Amino acid sequence: MEYTFRAVNHSAGIIIWRIEKMELVQVPEKSYGNFYEGDCYVLLSTQKTSSSLSYDIHYWIGSQSTTDEQGAAALYTIQLDEFLGSTPVQHREVQNHESDAFRGYFKQGIICKKGGVASGMRHIETNCYDVKRLLHVKGRKRVIANEVEMSWKSFNLGDVFLLDMGKTIVQWNGPKCNKQEKLKGMMLAKDIRDRERGGRAEIRVIEGDAESSSPQNMEILNGVLGVRSSRLTDGPPDETADQEQKSKLTLHHVSDADGQMTVTEIASRPLVQDLLKHDDCYFLDQGGTKIFVWKGKKANKAERQATMARALEFIKTKNYPNTTNVETVNDGAESALFKQLFQRWTVKGQTQGLGKVHSRGKVAHVKQEKFDASRMHVMPEVAAQERMVDDGSGQVEVWRIENLELVPVDPQWYGYFYGGDCYLILYTYLVHSKKYYLLYIWQGRHATQDEVAASAFQAVDLDKKYGDEPVQVRITMGKEPRHFLAMFKGKMVIFEGGTSRKGSSDPEPPIRFFQVHGSDPSSTKAIEVPALATSLNSNDVFLLKSQSGIHLWCGKGSSGDERAMAKEVSSVIGQNSRQGSEEIVAEGQEPIEFWELLGGKAPYASEKRLQQVVSDHEARLFECSNKTGSFIVTEVTQFTQDDLIEDDVMLLDTWDQVFLWIGKEANEVERKESVVTSQEYLRTHPGTRDPDTPILLIKQGFEPPTFTGWFTAWDPFKWNGGKSYEDLKKELGKETAPVNVTEQKCVESQKIFQSFPPDDLVNKINSELPEGVDPTQKEKHLSDSDFNIVFGITKDNFANLPGWKQLKMKKEKGMF
Repeated sequence: MEYTFRAVNHSAGIIIWRIEKMELVQVPEKSYGNFYEGDCYVLLSTQKTSSSLSYDIHYWIGSQSTTDEQGAAALYTIQLDEFLGSTPVQHREVQNHESDAFRGYFKQGIICKKGGVASGMRHIETNCYDVKRLLHVKGRKRVIANEVEMSWKSFNLGDVFLLDMGKTIVQWNGPKCNKQEKLKGMMLAKDIRDRERGGRAEIRVIEGDAESSSPQNMEILNGVLGVRSSRLTDGPPDETADQEQKSKLTLHHVSDADGQMTVTEIASRPLVQDLLKHDDCYFLDQGGTKIFVWKGKKANKAERQATMARALEFIKTKNYPNTTNVETVNDGAESALFKQLFQRWTVKGQTQGLGKVHSRGKVAHVKQEKFDASRMHVMPEVAAQERMVDDGSGQVEVWRIENLELVPVDPQWYGYFYGGDCYLILYTYLVHSKKYYLLYIWQGRHATQDEVAASAFQAVDLDKKYGDEPVQVRITMGKEPRHFLAMFKGKMVIFEGGTSRKGSSDPEPPIRFFQVHGSDPSSTKAIEVPALATSLNSNDVFLLKSQSGIHLWCGKGSSGDERAMAKEVSSVIGQNSRQGSEEIVAEGQEPIEFWELLGGKAPYASEKRLQQVVSDHEARLFECSNKTGSFIVTEVTQFTQDDLIEDDVMLLDTWDQVFLWIGKEANEVERKESVVTSQEYLRTHPGTRDPDTPILLIKQGFEPPTFTGWFTAWDPFKWNGGKSYEDLKKELGKETAPVNVTEQKCVESQKIFQSFPPDDLVNKINSELPEGVDPTQKEKHLSDSDFNIVFGITKDNFANLPGWKQLKMKKEKGMF
């Protein structure tokens, strides 16, 4: 097995093999993204996560592959899984129905070619121009191009087509395709030119709704396809499952105790982690759009190995299409996607965030680290993890909604929030002398619908007043994020009902009861709870305010820090009480008067509970659309800043917060519907999400570090220099003379360079080189892996560098 998987080197990246005569043969890196429909492939993705490695194995089934090849691919996947210690997540991918994760590995797109091993089709690294094919390009974020019949019959009005003739590539854009699809089509054409033709091919573009303005290019197209004789149709709609369908979860127990597989449905949404028993295997059916297989660590080996075959039987019995995506996860090594389908997912002894430990069955010990605001902008990934743009020391302005208008709140009452009101809070902070804004919209639980609507309208007006720059954060009473609390330095009080406006007719209740959460100024608030003994909890500090003074009740599980913060809050709540009347009450030593004020003794929560920390969920990026009438959410995996396109509205889900990023060119309808879209996303999420999760509205060019920190290598100047479809089109130059379209044979550039070890090539003069080495191209005699080690980049990336830079690197590495 070690020989079969000798290419596995445990460094981050992907490795692809093809099944050739039932053997596993590695595909050269230059051919990544190209798949033959007559073949099957195995792909290994390795990702580094802090100190460990995580693996995903995908086996890809071509639409024309044989049953034997499919079986071999499945078998090699099981062997590779065992070789890597049964920790990888396994995926079954079928041509044209690939998962978002699989498409994410190929940023420029996937090309599915006709033929396969049986018909002598090879993955080659040569600059070969003996090509004549028509590619049908589909998809907005991650495209797939299928080789189709060379005929006008293959064309439609809604997609992009590439006619590839080796030295010339003609891109034809359907009149009904959008800017994003045109851009992706052009990027794919450029990728073919640079990667497969060594940059020696020209790209020409025809806009389908303006063919007459490109007569020379149409001449080329007609010369190959003949003159178009019939009208083009709209083409089939994209096959996508709506979010409602994906949220229909059912969990099935799988057993073959008597030799026969029996599948029993045991639960439906919402699902809890405790349903999964370590000795068994389970299927999780996501509305027929995807099947997850969970393998318990104590299940017997035969049962574990047969799960993929069993899943295919399950698909058949359910009458689902045989293209249904299957993902197999191992007990203890579940994918983020799988974990998000459960209401709550915890891992014993797992460390989360900065110095936070997650453990079950006891109050987790949390080491509080000093909050360093200066790190937030230098290290946006810390800002993202901590959900903080700074330490809350910026400028705060607060308004309350009164008679549907904005009324400023007196600064002495900042931090007081009433459940019958709605508030707007503008936070201004400086980064390198430039002002940035956060606009919080706080909506009380008992505010009227008119006031809630008015708060949204007023937020839009205030946003415009500040040049559309503020990041809007919608929060529901009781769900305040950490930065919001930090603005009020631990002196924040939420009153259950009532209003702070003048002339309020509601008398103050004679007894008020507040629960104090938090242990430092950036995490503390006091929230009003019913004045009953059942509201108590041994893990917290409570303030009981009555006409006789304030009782400060300290639970056995509360810390000294929490008690100190509670005293701070009591000075805020008890402003009208007699000084010095505060009484400390320890749990278990309460005076009779205390219980009388709460209406008598009663049982309350006294068990030790789990420390509340941010859930262990990976950030996920989605494109949301309801243009077709149903709500469609498309995930963008392996996401980068490049996936944020100017005419898009994108949703970044970090589980306890949802960001809506609005591109400059997004249409008005999408902008207006964006909040509804995010609420719809939370409502239909399979993991039964909290509908009150804070929603943050981000505008392109004004992204805070809490957002940019989720993206690796964020470029703040990208929006100034980013290239649009029109820019790329201009770069191709004007139309040149018509091209003589004749079949070109492979040119001399396909010369094969024999590989030698680096020791035979580096720092060697010509007379010391092995026989057959071209001294002017020594680097081409290195294998792919040796090239990577010597130069630190791949051959593809080196080939794309300007000539002077290649020369400089060759000199530095002793290869000149």
